[in-house]
Amino acid sequence: MSAVGLLFFVAIVGLTLFVTYLASKRTNSASEFYTAGGGLTGWQNGIAIAGDYLSAASFLGIAGAIALNGFDGFFYSIGYLVAYLVVLYIVAEPLRNLGKYTLADMITARFNQQKIRGAAAVSTLTIVLFYMIAQLVGAGALIQLLLGIDYWIAVLLVGIMMTTYVLWGGMAATSWVQIIKAVLLMIGTIIISFLVLMKFDFNILKMFSDVKTATPAGDAFLSPGVKYTNGIDTMSMMIALVFGTAGLPHILMRFFTVKDAKTARSSVVYATWIVGIFYILTIFLGFGAAAFVGSSDIIAANAAGNMAAPLLAQALGGDLLMSFVSAVAFATILAVVAGLVLSGASAFAHDIYGQIIKKGNVTEKEQMKAARFASIGVSLISIILALGAQSMNVAFLVSLAFCIAASANLPVIIYTIYWKRFNTTGALAAMLTGLFTALILVALSPNIWSPEGTAILTGTALFPLTNPAIVSVPAGFIAGYVGSVLSAKADERKYAEVAVKANTGLK
Repeated sequence: MSAVGLLFFVAIVGLTLFVTYLASKRTNSASEFYTAGGGLTGWQNGIAIAGDYLSAASFLGIAGAIALNGFDGFFYSIGYLVAYLVVLYIVAEPLRNLGKYTLADMITARFNQQKIRGAAAVSTLTIVLFYMIAQLVGAGALIQLLLGIDYWIAVLLVGIMMTTYVLWGGMAATSWVQIIKAVLLMIGTIIISFLVLMKFDFNILKMFSDVKTATPAGDAFLSPGVKYTNGIDTMSMMIALVFGTAGLPHILMRFFTVKDAKTARSSVVYATWIVGIFYILTIFLGFGAAAFVGSSDIIAANAAGNMAAPLLAQALGGDLLMSFVSAVAFATILAVVAGLVLSGASAFAHDIYGQIIKKGNVTEKEQMKAARFASIGVSLISIILALGAQSMNVAFLVSLAFCIAASANLPVIIYTIYWKRFNTTGALAAMLTGLFTALILVALSPNIWSPEGTAILTGTALFPLTNPAIVSVPAGFIAGYVGSVLSAKADERKYAEVAVKANTGLK
């Protein structure tokens, strides 16, 4: 790696650590640790949400997916962007009005039972681990390519840094790190997109025409079917992407960092604009990589295509641009994993330890201590799992996390807010059915089993789809409905109280 590249890395890491140091001086209570004291403005939280969302899967995974699979790779961009409409119109405002620190707080505003909180915490931790694996795989591949160090050392390095952000800075540090990296990521993406367009004489039609001859897929590159030959599998993946965002714990947690529902709504509007612009630009990243790097070189650097964007930066702007883009990608991963660690730690410390084990009789100091221990635990488990997933595309790994979020969390969120007949049994049935259906079907899918030995295990997959959302999401909704209808009638007065709070913010 060049001296300039190393300088970029040191500068960005130094900046984020300085931000963490400043934030640590203001992180003295559970509220400040979990939600930055609810003090973020709409634009600050909007950029931070976009930063949380624009992860390694977005920058590294989607660029590679488009470069190798053309239109099929762009499905990820479409799904991730449309998902924010679900968040904006259905989830953001009621969640902010009903919750405090975690998703479980929102659900227990209506069903104040320990088993509900426990199930929500388990679901959160499962999603966090899937998402964390994707980020660490991306980080390992990136640092391995640039520094020439072993993959496991790179993963360990990222794990140590992300834990540092959370242990000392909490949500305030994580939010400002997200803001910084979101701005840098957009700058890097715009620069690369401009250079790609310049190579095509600023003619988008020429880009589409030329890219067809730049890949082994030929004309098929611009049509569906290069990777996803099964229409049902494609639909299943899109269901996961579109509905999964509204159930992701580290995104939902961001709505508690603002003072009211109006600010939460404005946060989503800001985030949607930033995310929308970015995902449109992924076309230029993917097509540019296909045309100016080539499929063989992309695969040689990383079999899953995760290094397409840095390699494109090198092809267009030399080592200087590659160093900047790689440093930004590294900051992207650090920021996202810090947010994930924080949401996982919150689920354990606040929900499991504070509310279930200690039954609410816990001091601020005890809860923050538990959160910091949980941060270390989440990081260690994620690192161990990431070491075995090196060859998997990070965008695909994240789609599995989205599947679990859409299957286990979204049905409960929607029923809690909008259906008066919903009750405790239905909530448990929805969460557990969605969670275990998704996990079991993934374990039986071609992601795990392959006759050629290209997956984790050698053998025939019992479930044919790579993403089980088309089965597991309806299963969560159906289980919630059946569990509610077949059990004791819900307390409609409690629903009326929750409905008023959800729509007005009155406590």
